[in-house]
Amino acid sequence: MKSLPTSERVLAPDLARGFALLLVALAHTASIFLGNSPGVDQTPQGLERPYFVGLFVFVHACALPLFGMMLGYGMVQFADRQQALGESWPRTRGVLLRRHAWLLVFGAVDGVLFFSGDVLGAYSVIGIVFTLLLLKRGKGFYRLPAFYLVFALCYLAVLMYLVLTGNSGSAPVPSPEDASSLAPTYGEALQGRLVEWPSITLVLLPSILFVWVGAWAAKKRLLEEPNRKLLLVGLFGGFGVAIAGALPMGLFAGDYVGFDADTAALAKTLYEGAGVFGAIGYLSLFGLIGMAVGKKNRGVVVTAISALGQRTLSAYLFQSVAWLILAPPFMLGLGGQAKDPTFVAAACGLGVWLLSVVVAYWMHRKGYRGPAEILVRKLAYRSQ
Repeated sequence: MKSLPTSERVLAPDLARGFALLLVALAHTASIFLGNSPGVDQTPQGLERPYFVGLFVFVHACALPLFGMMLGYGMVQFADRQQALGESWPRTRGVLLRRHAWLLVFGAVDGVLFFSGDVLGAYSVIGIVFTLLLLKRGKGFYRLPAFYLVFALCYLAVLMYLVLTGNSGSAPVPSPEDASSLAPTYGEALQGRLVEWPSITLVLLPSILFVWVGAWAAKKRLLEEPNRKLLLVGLFGGFGVAIAGALPMGLFAGDYVGFDADTAALAKTLYEGAGVFGAIGYLSLFGLIGMAVGKKNRGVVVTAISALGQRTLSAYLFQSVAWLILAPPFMLGLGGQAKDPTFVAAACGLGVWLLSVVVAYWMHRKGYRGPAEILVRKLAYRSQ
């Protein structure tokens, strides 16, 4: 099987993947450095307050759905491209199944040794299920995500009403403790992750809905043959719903409003559900950027971020190693021991992402693939 030359790749998906890694970095560092999920300080001060609002509205609930959509989009792209090249479906299916089986191994290693919040495991299982049961379905089957989005809008509207009519109070922001991030030794952290990673993987399996939405977008070729009006609707509509849905939780986390325990739980469900629309907003944004840039001189920034998007797996695993070095008390201890862990987390997340962008750009200029991508390709294509 042939891989697509870099010069022929569609820009928007790579840009979206590269940027999604920034969202993942900011979300993960907030959780790891503050020792809870999704990563909040119950008594925010000063600039922490508006920062938490932005974090909940534009990062926390959007990162996972955006990654899921790009997985679905990429799977459909790959299958359609192989079909166009004359490859049989059984051979294509075999490559996809081996790829996701090995990604599950990668995810298990990452989740147990480095970071229990790993999403590779869940998305690998989803990729296997999607390949076996959904990928080759007819066009009608791919229209079902549209009904899911309509249902989600109605559900979010009900939740919004319940939150707005809920009771004020002084309940804490729902943020379960991240035990492995707080462990004083690597051995204790390892024991915690042995329990946490399988549980988190199971909890994330409903993300197959996000993958399905991405696959639907790929079937409509929204990024290969972009429609400006449709992308503008996705941009403003997606972000409009996401901001409205996540703002109550953001204001709550920023200590601008107070809720009782029941209303706080509803606000958490509301912002989590609105994240899929934020991901649609981001996807539409990068579709519009791809339209504007086209194949002309893309500049260093666009080229570098898209180069990172072509090496997503390597960059994602690099992040997990970086968090293990930077955050725990038995390593550099920049997490809970820092005077301002919120902003240390943000600085580390942004810094690690920027470093990965620079390295990806250098690899692009040298013509090097990501090491993890090379290894997975060899494993998945071994019988081809």
